[in-house]
Amino acid sequence: MDSASQYLSTEMPDRADHLWRYTPWKRIHPTGNTKEIPTDVTSPLIGLVTIDGSPLPPGIVLKEGVSKSDGLPVEEEITKSFLEAVTEEAKYTLSVDPKFRSKVPIVLEIETVGSLCSAHICLEIGKLAELELVTVVRGDCEWFGLLRTGSTGEGALASDIVVNLLNEGRLLRIESISIPRNSQFKAGTVSSGSSMTKADLRYRMFQPGGSLNVLGSILSAGEMSLDHHIEIYHDSPETFSRLDWNSACGGKSKTVGTGMLRISKGSNGADAAQLFQNLLLSGNAQADSIPELEVSEHEVVGCGHGTASGPVDEDQMFYLESRGMSPSESRSALIAAFLNSTLSEMGGDLMHGWLVSELDSDLSELGD
Repeated sequence: MDSASQYLSTEMPDRADHLWRYTPWKRIHPTGNTKEIPTDVTSPLIGLVTIDGSPLPPGIVLKEGVSKSDGLPVEEEITKSFLEAVTEEAKYTLSVDPKFRSKVPIVLEIETVGSLCSAHICLEIGKLAELELVTVVRGDCEWFGLLRTGSTGEGALASDIVVNLLNEGRLLRIESISIPRNSQFKAGTVSSGSSMTKADLRYRMFQPGGSLNVLGSILSAGEMSLDHHIEIYHDSPETFSRLDWNSACGGKSKTVGTGMLRISKGSNGADAAQLFQNLLLSGNAQADSIPELEVSEHEVVGCGHGTASGPVDEDQMFYLESRGMSPSESRSALIAAFLNSTLSEMGGDLMHGWLVSELDSDLSELGD
């Protein structure tokens, strides 16, 4: 059965479903008619460059078509089959050779085209490769669908950051990544664009020794609605994961962060934790965080979760102002420091400096 037929034959989700509790499928569907698969979806402009403009090192290439990956997590059939159907003409694989090394981060640039736009990007990272990758989404489209699938290689060390800088519109992002034996993977999300975002991000460690850090720096202002759902699967012994998600919410915006840690029976020695923190910058801003655990193995190192929400600390504001900073400067500095606690963990110094420069104007807006 092809993807379109699979989507149309699947029962539509309702609000009782954990994934669709806050952003119903009808709201993020490109036309609002969930029984329809639009045919006027265009392909974006995609390019691969280095973060400093130097030549691409050998061993990394973007090619058409997608590869099959082993060990992918359990996926949500509705959105996956829908995005596979609308990305038939926009499928790409980012192929990284075994033992690849790069002194500078690699940038996958995605520029949306037209009103409705979508792409399927497959990551194929070779054994023992070391890579810092940032995927940047820009443009003025009304709706963009991004499907990302793939796997790291055994023993690979990868930082993979997705930055949403869409000017307006809605973003549907689905992610399904597997992490094999002794592979270390950092998955970063930076979001300061699009008026509405629905993201379903899933990662699975299916062999011993897998390590995963999921990091979020979310900026919402105006009337944005940003909904991120993260699931982490520990399906093998001696696996490690941390989920740290920071959201700064201003104006009348709303952010949602839901996290699910699943530790299957037989995954002894698993070590997992998740923490959601929300900084509320106005009385009308709203932030919801729902960390959840599903533990079927008794012999674990640790398994915990937590969430915290609150306004800018008045004592910290007073301290900075007493050192000569204006109220606006003090507020901006505290917001930047809050978001930087996760942003700084996403990559090395070059990556961090680039991310901060890209977000500078958005941070200033939140500080006002």
